[in-house]
Amino acid sequence: MSSSKHSSELRRLALSVLQPGFVGTEAPDWILRDIGDGLASVVLFSRNIVSTEQVARLTAQLRAENPDLIVAIDEEAGDVTRIESATGSSRPGNFALGTVDDPALTEAVAADLGRQLRAAGVSLDYAPSADVNSNPDNPIIGVRSFGSDPEVVSRHTTAWIRGLQSSGVAACAKHFPGHGDVAVDSHHDLPAYPAGRDEIAAQALPPFRAAVAAGVRAVMSGHLLVPAYDPDLPATLSLRILHGLLREELGFDGLVVSDAIEMGAVTRRYGIDGATVKAVAAGVDAVCVGGESAEEATVALLVKALTAAVTGGELAEERLAGAADRVREFARWSAGLRAAGAAQDSTGDGIGHVAARRALRLTGAARAALPLAAAPHVVELAPVTNMAIGKETPWGVAGPLAERLPGTTSVRVRGQELEEGTVALESCALEPAVGRPLVIVARDAARHAWMSRAVTGLTAARPDAIVVEMGLPGATTAEAQIFTHGASAASGVAAAEVLTDTSAL
Repeated sequence: MSSSKHSSELRRLALSVLQPGFVGTEAPDWILRDIGDGLASVVLFSRNIVSTEQVARLTAQLRAENPDLIVAIDEEAGDVTRIESATGSSRPGNFALGTVDDPALTEAVAADLGRQLRAAGVSLDYAPSADVNSNPDNPIIGVRSFGSDPEVVSRHTTAWIRGLQSSGVAACAKHFPGHGDVAVDSHHDLPAYPAGRDEIAAQALPPFRAAVAAGVRAVMSGHLLVPAYDPDLPATLSLRILHGLLREELGFDGLVVSDAIEMGAVTRRYGIDGATVKAVAAGVDAVCVGGESAEEATVALLVKALTAAVTGGELAEERLAGAADRVREFARWSAGLRAAGAAQDSTGDGIGHVAARRALRLTGAARAALPLAAAPHVVELAPVTNMAIGKETPWGVAGPLAERLPGTTSVRVRGQELEEGTVALESCALEPAVGRPLVIVARDAARHAWMSRAVTGLTAARPDAIVVEMGLPGATTAEAQIFTHGASAASGVAAAEVLTDTSAL
């Protein structure tokens, strides 16, 4: 093979192992050109989405260049939604489903989501999160997990995969080998999971074993250090973890996808180009890029890095070709799966609302205080959302309550405002609630000291206040509490219903 032909083939191979994002609701010219040159995948984010119908037009435009193109999306439902980022998810997330603990319900919710995604032309969903949230201070997983019990997480991971794939969309179990027992957000720096192998086998791996048994054909690696398997390299860059543990021990032979390669956990040490090369060398088949770095120049940089690594001997050409083969194999399989789901494109059976209602839990004092006797004042305590959620999607109880009880007033308070003294709870919360019911909405109060203090102060002044916790439940001084187990739009509507109608209890 001539040098120019070899260079062209290396570029095609390098393009085929990237899963880039892009900006806009229509495909930019550079993406279309790259698809023609061998790019086999793209990934969609909120910035690409206006409606299901618009996404369907976009994916049709992309597939005009390659009918088997893998179109991925990071859609978990619940707190992490892209397809419904403008409105908030109409389906509760994993923690709510795990709380109900009805695998048939989880399967139905995932199938409903799958029908919407398939109608939009999506073929791969970066879900479910198979992480066991065993660390309550975990800053990145939380309600994205089905729970803290490996058995619960395993059976709902299985149900989610079956439901989603029954509708024609491939699932992707993440974040291998388990991101649930960390205290650092991998978007910013490298977290460590210091457990021994026996503990990892008992706590973190069962949901991934269940996912493999359920027929998942894609697994996403996590950017975390697991010293029991590799003391030097994060899982995404570790041959010992991706090949030794995932492929040899768990028997997974499908597509290994990296978590977003621009995340600080790997780029702070290796750069985006170095991390990409090391990931493919370690066993990653498809490199997700473009959540934050969604430019043509980034793709060009990574293609250059991969081809230079082959010619320089850092990356075996056989490894790059093997990754490209797995991508092509997955593309053919997922195209067939998508075609098989063609008869199931109807959505809107209300299963998300049913699931959100079933996930509600109330204390006895809350039950006794309902329904609200008048239009309340609602105080929503809003944390800074993590980068997995992306831009803040609509959430909370104030909006749905106002629709049901005209005259409802509300204020949203952020921690920085309280810490800096630019907002006083007395003037924004207590004074407007004089003579009226007070509803306090929290989101992971136990994880945010400022929020916990605010709940304590407000309920001390107003013991009759009702607290709606939309994150992980934690100890508070409030007696009347409603737990939604997630902050999806569906969960907010469900909470508003029980606040205003005792027949909904």
